[in-house]
Amino acid sequence: MVATVPVNSRPAFYQPALSGQVVAHPSGLASDRLGEIVTGVDDISQCIYIILASPKGSDPHRPTFGSNLHLYIDYPIDAARPHIVREVVDALRQWEPRINVMRVMVAPSDVASLSVEVEWVFADGVGAEIFKTPVPLRKQL
Repeated sequence: MVATVPVNSRPAFYQPALSGQVVAHPSGLASDRLGEIVTGVDDISQCIYIILASPKGSDPHRPTFGSNLHLYIDYPIDAARPHIVREVVDALRQWEPRINVMRVMVAPSDVASLSVEVEWVFADGVGAEIFKTPVPLRKQL
């Protein structure tokens, strides 16, 4: 759910929407979604993406924030899969307490890139629905 919500009626959890453009402003924000916010499931999916796409040590104020998924892009898929699953589960347990990870699927998607899909449910047990969040991993050349 992407919406522009008045300031006085914002939900408990929200954040600015990241750009949907391939090439965007370095901040991740761009004019294609300027002023939009994400809430609910979209907020959590965006948080999952941010956590998993951020290398540990890239945030100077939170040096343990993120994951080390980028280290496993060049590994053979069978050798990388258990490391990637561990990194995803550990990072999301630490940084996204609103969810429980049910399953992590890893597959090659292109040359020097992997596709990671995280299946999760709300931690508070409000809904039994399982949500999926795709996280592409690409080698930066």
